[in-house]
Amino acid sequence: KMNKGTRQLAAIMFTDMVGYTALMQENEKLAKRQRDQQRMVLTERVKKYNGEILQYYGDGTLSIFKSGVEAVQCAVEIQLELKNEPRVPLRIGIHTGDIVFDDGGIYGDGVNIASRLESISIPGGILISEKLQDELNNHPDLQTESVGKFLLKNVKRPLEVFAVSVEGIVVPLQSQLHSDKAEASKSIAVLPFINMSNDPENEYFSDGITEEILNALAKVDGLRVTSRTSSFAFKGKTLDIKEIAKQLNVNTILEGSVRKSGNRVRITSQLINTSDDIHIWSETYDRDLEDIFEVQDEISKKIVNTLREKLTINQKDEHLITAKTENLDVYNLYLKGKYHLFKWSPDEVKKGLEILNDAIEKEGNFAPAHSLLALCYVILGAMGHMRTSIAYNKAMFHAQKAIELDDTLAEAYTSLGLAKIFIDWDLDSAYLAFQKALQLQPGDAGVHHAYMLYLTAAGKTEDAIESAKYAIKLDPLSLPINQALGEAYLNAGFYNEALEQLNKTLELDPNFRAAIETKGWALFFLGRNEESIKTFRDYQKRTGSPLKGLAGLGYTLARSGYTEEAIQILEKIKTREQQDKNVSLHMDYLVVYAGLKDFDKVFYHLEKAIEDGNIGYFLRIHPLGEEIRNDPRYEKVMIKVGRKS
Repeated sequence: KMNKGTRQLAAIMFTDMVGYTALMQENEKLAKRQRDQQRMVLTERVKKYNGEILQYYGDGTLSIFKSGVEAVQCAVEIQLELKNEPRVPLRIGIHTGDIVFDDGGIYGDGVNIASRLESISIPGGILISEKLQDELNNHPDLQTESVGKFLLKNVKRPLEVFAVSVEGIVVPLQSQLHSDKAEASKSIAVLPFINMSNDPENEYFSDGITEEILNALAKVDGLRVTSRTSSFAFKGKTLDIKEIAKQLNVNTILEGSVRKSGNRVRITSQLINTSDDIHIWSETYDRDLEDIFEVQDEISKKIVNTLREKLTINQKDEHLITAKTENLDVYNLYLKGKYHLFKWSPDEVKKGLEILNDAIEKEGNFAPAHSLLALCYVILGAMGHMRTSIAYNKAMFHAQKAIELDDTLAEAYTSLGLAKIFIDWDLDSAYLAFQKALQLQPGDAGVHHAYMLYLTAAGKTEDAIESAKYAIKLDPLSLPINQALGEAYLNAGFYNEALEQLNKTLELDPNFRAAIETKGWALFFLGRNEESIKTFRDYQKRTGSPLKGLAGLGYTLARSGYTEEAIQILEKIKTREQQDKNVSLHMDYLVVYAGLKDFDKVFYHLEKAIEDGNIGYFLRIHPLGEEIRNDPRYEKVMIKVGRKS
């Protein structure tokens, strides 16, 4: 027993049941059975290893042990025991440190760190601190592996975190540990390399070099790399490095320039420590164009090796960039296609698509071009600029082709995952594709953004919010990702948070249409109908056509009692349908009829939309769909879509 008021060194163990609150609402009996099972197992095991349970709270416990080794042995037995029925999903975190004990409980940094480790752990896993790891070094039966350095909330310095990897214990991927509670302690932004060539046309080449280095760094687990959108926001601006670092929240910045002349290329690059503006290193490379991949690889490795504190030999030698083609014309077309695709407007994406098709005509087995083509088709399908069935089938073809040619391309798995959702609602296959993408490119904001769409589809709304928040950490100035977080809040029913996030997005760019539309919905669900109508009118006007972007406006007008105007909107949708035979507007009709509460018409148009290849993603996840989803006809219609309904 501890004496009150004394300070002592102890091993502190926190445990917590995952999903207990949600289970209580769904199945109170099972939740209580699991909690009792957890308490029984903990009481027995903690006693066996000379520990003491100091506190039970709801679905968790706080225990202390005299020995760190005994605390870990105890945790292993607890997790193995809780795998038996009724299975209990438990997170465990352990740390050794100073604690102080009095009437109010126990205190100290040690307690805070153990609690943080538990909160970032995963069900079935045991996370421990580097301090406790030192105690385990002479115990070969207690195997562990490092999962990276993290900045934990309210903990002053970055800590290396280890996972117990004994058989039967779940070891988390580093990408599973990213959340608001933990963040990789090493971070970098790669600013767009400046085009120093005489020909401004060579802009695509310097941008391409920047992106290749960015992508290489995003493969490195434990390094937070600011994504393309945010890095490129500073293109052509003369801002102080400290100011850029502050906006992007990074501790190192890479900048450089590219001069291309005939068959020669000169690349300069320098790595800067943002806290004191000191150049960590700078180098100039004069090479033949044929060696371009080697130069990119060399720069990437140099950065990684400088930023990594503990390097294994194999990490030092691994190639981050390898040549994917011997044909420099094909590589140039690929960079040009990418340059247009990343401007994100439908016309630019179409231009990128044409150029990438040219690259494939020249070299049919160039995997990166297939991978980007898949992304082009996903985007055009999602933006409504190509018939969904055509767009997503082409996306599926190119994603599978890219993977067949090169199974290390994260973006190919991302496109495949999106196509699996939007073509046939095959959520299991989509999940596997996204897991592969996250494993290959844990630091890619685009992968986390796309994974958020999967989590939303799977009904994991709170996980979707976490995923969007992490994507924003990687790409703080990206409009689509900022808007996606607003949408994730909306789908989870957090309308105030949604509105706040959408206003933040519109501060970055007041003209970003998608955020204006989502804001219209947030205002409506907050009961602020007149403001909602005004916002939807603004959104509609910005489409540049009196016949586009009408669905949300029609819905809110109908629900606010302006029935006649809502009916006029149905007429406008009909006019557009007659004018443009290539676009399917059944979902637009459906939304307005839902506003008018004409559910027979809603289900008529839902059937028609599905015949047109729409899988009803919006309806499945959006709060306006709730009353439709509760209608007995819903399941009967949706059963026709794909494998998982």
